[in-house]
Amino acid sequence: MEDNGVGWIAAIIIGGLAGWLAEMFMKSNMGILMNILLGIVGAIVANALLGLFGIVLGGWIGYLIAGFIGACILIALGRAIRR
Repeated sequence: MEDNGVGWIAAIIIGGLAGWLAEMFMKSNMGILMNILLGIVGAIVANALLGLFGIVLGGWIGYLIAGFIGACILIALGRAIRR
């Protein structure tokens, strides 16, 4: 996170926003704590996956985009496991 120019407090805020956007997009119903966790973990997952293809997203906007993509992936995986 520090490499992307995003500190811990900003990561929590951006992660919460990314998780909330993913929750709205995927039409799931989770709490604010889960949104923050999904956004932060989602950003880590998405940055790792995108890094395999040589795509690097940096800064606040990149972290938000990666968090949204990763949170959507995690929500979809959670749904697939529950079935």
